[in-house]
Amino acid sequence: MKKIQFILLVALTIGFVTKNFGQHTNYKIKNGFSLGGGITQFDIITDNFETKKGDGWIANMTATVDIPQKWFNVSYGMQLSENTISTSGFDTPLSSIAQDVEYKIFTAQVQFLWHAKPFKSSHFTIDFGPMLQYNSDLELSDDKQESFILADFDTVQAKAVKDLNNFNVNGTVGATLGIGFFKLRAQYIYGFTNILGALNDSDFNQVLGRDFKGNQSMFAFTGMLTF
Repeated sequence: MKKIQFILLVALTIGFVTKNFGQHTNYKIKNGFSLGGGITQFDIITDNFETKKGDGWIANMTATVDIPQKWFNVSYGMQLSENTISTSGFDTPLSSIAQDVEYKIFTAQVQFLWHAKPFKSSHFTIDFGPMLQYNSDLELSDDKQESFILADFDTVQAKAVKDLNNFNVNGTVGATLGIGFFKLRAQYIYGFTNILGALNDSDFNQVLGRDFKGNQSMFAFTGMLTF
């Protein structure tokens, strides 16, 4: 009996709060959901070795809270991407012709964004917010390049340079444009943490003794369907 009374009390309280909230607001908060995908351009900003930006793909899903009379909306969601990055290497220690050595990296990112509405409309927003990321280690796109000697490390083989910090904190800024159910988003993602930190403990660095530092840099261009 006491349990039934407690349930009724909670129900009445929720009903009162909901009704009271409705009386003090003259606009309707809208929740939405979107699925999207697109392309990326990935790089690691570092002084330890030369890198070349690589292309990749991205897929995301986002839940959005649209607040009509506020200057911003908010959203949270997750995105998955596979990216590439290259450096130079030689197929043999005596070779003088450098070739691109390409690595792959997979990322999973959870983000919380604010969407500022400069024109008091959700058709165009300026997006910014924090992001938590899990990423894989580096993986060679072509296994035949495992024994390549990397140009910036003299005697270090390509397969030895693989360890990354797997958990990182990023910041993102961008813009979204769209009408109706379709939107386009451009996003720049910068890594605040040292994604190359794990290389400091790698076996080859016990001889080189370098201080590896690097920050992720990624552009993402996506199209999204909203529901």
